[in-house]
Amino acid sequence: MSTKRVWSIIGLSVAGILLLIAVFTSWYTVDESEQAVIITFGVANETVTESGLHFKLPWPIQKAEVLSKETYSLQFGYDKTVDGEITGYDKETKMITGDENIVLADLVVQWKIADPIKYLFNAENPEEILHDATSASIRSIVGNSLIDDALTSGKAEIEMETRDLLASLIEKYDIGISISTVQLQDVELPNEEVRAAFTNVTDARETMNTKINEARKYENEKRNGALGEQSAIQSRAEGQKVARTEQARGDVALFNELYKEYTASPEVTRQRLVMETLEAVLPNAKIYIMNDEGGTMKYLPLEGLNTTPVPPVTEEEGGGN
Repeated sequence: MSTKRVWSIIGLSVAGILLLIAVFTSWYTVDESEQAVIITFGVANETVTESGLHFKLPWPIQKAEVLSKETYSLQFGYDKTVDGEITGYDKETKMITGDENIVLADLVVQWKIADPIKYLFNAENPEEILHDATSASIRSIVGNSLIDDALTSGKAEIEMETRDLLASLIEKYDIGISISTVQLQDVELPNEEVRAAFTNVTDARETMNTKINEARKYENEKRNGALGEQSAIQSRAEGQKVARTEQARGDVALFNELYKEYTASPEVTRQRLVMETLEAVLPNAKIYIMNDEGGTMKYLPLEGLNTTPVPPVTEEEGGGN
């Protein structure tokens, strides 16, 4: 075989290999949960976020770096294996509170790649920077918090302040990462004896709060009952006031009518009042009115004005005077 023929075969082989490389490196795919950065001669000049099949110049001219758009989790202070086993790092999580107590705090940071180009080129290891920034943030916030807040009711506020501080640090570092949430996993004391003592204190505080709530409930019940009784008494008093006022007005109106009649006929009105008074004082008495001159005597039954009146009795029928 001649040398020329050998070089021809080698040339064809190299051309075939280059063609294969060009064919297999000229396209790439992006899933819905992914994004890609197109790098041309080592310079990132395009970000692709649309899913599907895409084409580019073959390697080594262009290269596609595919990154996930999903949320990542940074586990600070512990490591969880695939089998579910958890390994804690006390040295990493040990920190001092604002009132000079030692606690162990581990947490999870949820983050995303917000800018793929900055994530790839602005830092050599952005996840390590995120880890260090998380450590600085949680230590700063816990260092300004009391131990009671860190172990009990102040966890939500510590999470929020840590998240805000961490987000501001990551924004300053400009590494293309955005912070979603910060969640404290465990905040505890460093040894068993201290934990037991603090648990007793916490239980006592919970008992105190329970008693206070029960006392406030009892106080509210009694106050509401007293207010209801007060309202009922006021309502009855208002009703009696209205009733007596109306009765007084009626009495005044009746007196005015009697006075008007008395002014017109004093003698008749006086006799009528005397008879009505006698009827009220002696409801069962039978009263006889005699004529002073010995004439006709008339019988007036005050207790039964609706009954049939007794006929007049003459002097002869009565057997004289």
